[in-house]
Amino acid sequence: MTTDAADAAARTAVVWVPDWPVLAALTAAGLTPDRPAAVHDHHGILAASALARAQGVRRGMRRRQAQQACPELVLLAADDVRDVREFEPVAAAAETVVAGLEVARPGLLLLPADGPARYHGSEVGLAEALAGAVAQRTGHECHVGVADGILAAVLAAREQRVVPRGEARAFTDPRPLGDLRHAATVPGSAADVADLVDLWGRLGLRTFADLRALPAPDVETRFGVLGTWAHRLARGEDLRPAARRRIEPDLAVGRELDPPAERVDTAAFVARSLAEELYELLVRRGVTCGRLRIEARAVDPVDGTPTELVRAWRCDDEAIGGLSAARLTDRVRWQLEGWLTSAALGRGDRPAPIVFLGLTAEEVVRAGAHQGGLWGASSGQDARARRALERVQGLLGGEQVLGVRLQGGRDARERVQVAPWGDAAPPARPADRPWPGALPAPSPASVLAEPVAVVLLDPRREPVGVDARGGLDAPPAFLVRPAATSARGRPVERREHAVHQWAGPWVLDERWWSPTARRGAWLQVVLDDGRAALLAGTPTADAGAGAPAGASDGGTTSWRLEALYD
Repeated sequence: MTTDAADAAARTAVVWVPDWPVLAALTAAGLTPDRPAAVHDHHGILAASALARAQGVRRGMRRRQAQQACPELVLLAADDVRDVREFEPVAAAAETVVAGLEVARPGLLLLPADGPARYHGSEVGLAEALAGAVAQRTGHECHVGVADGILAAVLAAREQRVVPRGEARAFTDPRPLGDLRHAATVPGSAADVADLVDLWGRLGLRTFADLRALPAPDVETRFGVLGTWAHRLARGEDLRPAARRRIEPDLAVGRELDPPAERVDTAAFVARSLAEELYELLVRRGVTCGRLRIEARAVDPVDGTPTELVRAWRCDDEAIGGLSAARLTDRVRWQLEGWLTSAALGRGDRPAPIVFLGLTAEEVVRAGAHQGGLWGASSGQDARARRALERVQGLLGGEQVLGVRLQGGRDARERVQVAPWGDAAPPARPADRPWPGALPAPSPASVLAEPVAVVLLDPRREPVGVDARGGLDAPPAFLVRPAATSARGRPVERREHAVHQWAGPWVLDERWWSPTARRGAWLQVVLDDGRAALLAGTPTADAGAGAPAGASDGGTTSWRLEALYD
């Protein structure tokens, strides 16, 4: 006896928040959703709100086309990290109704429906409870659908309906294959799905019924992994059931230090004891953590003023085998060295003693929940590299091994933040905030450690500057690096390159009201050897009040080589 695939598919509920990338961007920017808005990257529009779509804005449009269709359109930059972060309150709200769920992608939640539906009386009652919890706790409107299998449930959520058991195939068969894009969960896969659907359309395949009628081996041979995925969904087979996300509380240990610790070795002894206690808690519960938060309280030795110290460190491995009491102790010891040797914690040469030390395991998950890949980033190379860097940190100290990460800013140099390896503290300037006047994408591939002074010349070999209107006073033709002496005392030869192409300048007049005001301009040039460079220009004399940043009216512009493009 055989069982129909659609009948055997798990009963699945889906929570879908329409236009989530736009809602997340508006929320992060502090804007209300009553304005037409769209999310874009450097290729075009990725998502648009209902108000924007009503005025003709469509996915795939160029930004200028979208602004022409809707002049009051609010354009917001795409950010996958922001979408995930802002969606967490929605997932938490849904978890007040159902104890386990899976985030398929930001804006889409999957959860098993059988047990929760029995608890809430019916599948309709479950849908109402989920929609009510999300609206009450987050203020976002969501659609809920229930059906046999993931594909049918996703499509049902878009219509806010419950598909009766056993009727999923009749629900999906007449639908166009273009609806496959709604079930795509891997970032960047929507374009691949659209290309595959377009190919099937040229071959005469229009609906899910047409695709389901093809033999599975032929689909796999001709269309590969993506075709097999679509064919299985069309047949009503789930690749896997919705995974339950178990909420694990943070684990914390702490101790008052009496007498207070003024030396690193004294505090490290207590840290080792706390690390072993925390690790034992993790092992006993069968969990691991993604971050270790270190908390300390120091008291000024002169006036007794308390100082709260908090620092978070990223724990590298995805399984409990990569985490040990010794490695936790190392992280705490490195942090204590930084705190106890910081002059800011005490007066004069005497450090502020630490009277309390606490450790908290954050982002707690079940041990072994991560399945490593056979190749790529999760195959072990990254973990081995992290362990090697941590061994170097153990020899040199936590502050001696540095890493770079992206932060907010307007030019290429200030967008790079250097921080101790493993430090999970947020950047000084959030990268997901709008930065008006920032250097346009793409960003340079290499930012020089120290800018190099250069001379920019026009075809008559006269210096090129920025005029009062914020443009170049002459087209650049030559880039010259004068002869100089390096920091090590070695002579540097004079070099000259012809400028084949250029773009800009982008003027900057930042914080003009403050003592930290900055004025300048950026210029992109393509040299005769094929390299592309970013130049920064600053006025060498005051250009006068009201003149654009970098203007050379009344002075000249000095240029520096800041970065290189691939």
